[in-house]
Formats: sequence, C-alpha cells, structure tokens
Amino acid sequence: MKTLVGALDVSSLLQLEFRQSVRLQVRLYASDRTKGFPKAVGAEMLRDFQSDLADDTVRVIPVEWPDVHRLAEQLSDKYTETLGHRLVDILHVATALHLGVREFLTFDANQKKLAKAEGLKLPL
Repeated sequence: MKTLVGALDVSSLLQLEFRQSVRLQVRLYASDRTKGFPKAVGAEMLRDFQSDLADDTVRVIPVEWPDVHRLAEQLSDKYTETLGHRLVDILHVATALHLGVREFLTFDANQKKLAKAEGLKLPL
C-alpha cells in the first residue's frame, strides 16, 4: 500500500468478502482461541478499512454484475474442471477482466493461477 500511487480500486464483492472474513475470524476465535483473532482486533480492522474508504486510499468502483457473471461463467467452463477454482476466485478474476485492469493483487495461490492464466499481471 505504501508504494501504491492513487487509490486501490476494489469491487463491492471484495469489500463484502473482507468484512465477512474479519467477522468469521472473530467468531472462530470466540470458539477456539488458537484460531482467528479477538473481537477488538476485528473491530480495529473494520475501522481501518472504513477509514481507508473515507480517505480514498481504497475506492469501491462500480461494476456491471451481469457482465461479470457472464465472464465468470466462461472462466468456470474453461478452468474449473481442470484447475478446481472456487466461485469467489472466479468472480474476482472476472471482475478484474470486466474492468480491464492490468495488475491483479491476491494472496490466494489458486486465484493467482487463474489470474495468470487469463494474462493478468501479478506484481507480488
């Protein structure tokens, strides 16, 4: 993020997935303290994300979801049986393709394979 010039553009899907993931990690921690993280940490993460949205460090950009879903169907047909991608990974890559982005940021190895197969640059 420190080397990023301008805002990090994300979809509403990524925004939802991030918030959901934080909430799930809080729940996991509540059930088993060897997993996830405490509620206070989750609340801080959600506040930081909201702050990033407010100061335009992160920007949610509009997406035409019917177009993304058509691309996702094509990606699913092309890759799922051979590479085993989850729907959320396919949706993220389809969103990037729909938006015409060149670089794709991910920490997910399987999502990275799909993005690379579709010609997206992976800077990490």
